[in-house]
Amino acid sequence: MNRIVATAVGLALAASVLGGCAAVAVTGMTTAALMATDRRTSGTYIEDETIEWKVGARMREDFGSEHVNATSYNRRVLLTGEVHTEDIKKRVEDAVRKIDNVKEVTNELQVAGVSSMASRGSDSLVTSNVKARMVNNGKFSTNHVKVLTEAGVVYLMGLVTPAEADAAVEIARTTSGVNRVVKVFEYLQS
Repeated sequence: MNRIVATAVGLALAASVLGGCAAVAVTGMTTAALMATDRRTSGTYIEDETIEWKVGARMREDFGSEHVNATSYNRRVLLTGEVHTEDIKKRVEDAVRKIDNVKEVTNELQVAGVSSMASRGSDSLVTSNVKARMVNNGKFSTNHVKVLTEAGVVYLMGLVTPAEADAAVEIARTTSGVNRVVKVFEYLQS
């Protein structure tokens, strides 16, 4: 009887360990596939992730009561969210500019109270709808455009041609729930 219990426990542990490995493997393969189709170099892709982590840590440490999101694409950082004063908005931007490898900062922080969870949920839905409408659009790869939404404003980032930018803006602009579209693109030659 003890042997059966021990075998069952062993199989359960093995399944949990292998399940974790499978999740890590799938995540790794997904990241590798995204990096392979991205216009950024692998090093820049990883650096963008690192910049976002560093900004997040800095915001928690120095500006914990503020709602600041940082999105890095090709070492250009977009700041969105809400802060309580103009002074804090400027201090956040200055702090981000000092982070290693940040090339440029676009400060779209709003001086306002912190947004509600309902508002953030609505923004997530708008982002999902914009991304879904971009799939198989025939004019650009969805891997070349990063989409995020804050307070109904859709921000578009990426390394794109002017024609790709125009197509992405048209899709975003005509998506339900979008109040405004802000281009934070870096342009390639057509």
